[in-house]
Amino acid sequence: MWVRAPDHVRPVDGVDYDQVVTEKLERSPQSVAREVLGERRPSGWVLAKVRDGRGPARSVLHAPDCEEVPAGAPLLDVEHALNVAENPGTRLCTLCGCAQELTPMLRGFDHITDG
Repeated sequence: MWVRAPDHVRPVDGVDYDQVVTEKLERSPQSVAREVLGERRPSGWVLAKVRDGRGPARSVLHAPDCEEVPAGAPLLDVEHALNVAENPGTRLCTLCGCAQELTPMLRGFDHITDG
């Protein structure tokens, strides 16, 4: 645990701190979680329209770093993404993990352990 003065500590009245040895701390090493998981993905979701000419327009919801995301597509926040995901014409991409991340929020976490 790191203590940051003056947020967490105050000098004691009457104590001389001039002789206290101090040293500059080196930058902390990259966290173990960051080493294992890598950089965080950009936040948000991207909706890609799919028009195959054989029926109504459909959509696919992606994470923003998915290789299937069309260039220049706007980012959706999680609330808007969940609203779009409830549309029967919208598929959640399994390539980028969108389906794995949003499905529990759509259906609840109980279905994960079912059958």
